[in-house]
This record gives sequence, structure tokens and C-alpha cells, in this order.
Amino acid sequence: MVRIPAAAVAASGLVGGYGVARWTGKRPLGGVALAAAGSLAVYEWNRQAGPRAAAGLTVAYVAAFAGSHPLAKKVGAWPAVFAVAGGVAAASWAVTRRGANP
Repeated sequence: MVRIPAAAVAASGLVGGYGVARWTGKRPLGGVALAAAGSLAVYEWNRQAGPRAAAGLTVAYVAAFAGSHPLAKKVGAWPAVFAVAGGVAAASWAVTRRGANP
């Protein structure tokens, strides 16, 4: 089975959630995509780095989602989404790379 890194899942959830909401015009549908990817990322964070790291990264994921809104007013929607997705991916990689199982 191919494993997709939790960092990629989390970043894809933020970008994909916004993309789905934007392209369908249905914000709740984007929220479903955001939550689904977030749930998978939390599972992987917990498996790879433990519950404390998973809790911290979950807070970062939710904060990135919330923080993208005011940031979008300054730099635009897509740049804001990509910036916060990159931040969450970097944090995820930094935390899980030490605890990852080969």
C-alpha cells in the first residue's frame, strides 16, 4: 500500500477544501473536503508521532484555516491558501519525520 505523507494530506486538505468551495460555490462542500483530509492527517500524525503531536498539529491545521481568511484580505485568496498550506506541511514534516516508521 502506498503511503502519502501526512504533510501532503494536510496541505491538500487546505488547498482542496478552498478549491472545492470556490469552484462549486458551496462552502459546506469545501468544509467536507477540509474535514476529510484533516481527519486522515490527524490519524497519520497520531500514528507517526503520537497523540500530543497530533493534537498540536490539529490546532495548527485549524489555525491555518482560520488565519487564511484575514491573510486573504491582504494578499489574495489563493496566495493565502498556499501560504498556510505550506506552513502546515512544513510543521507536519518537521514533527513527523522523527517519529515516522520506515
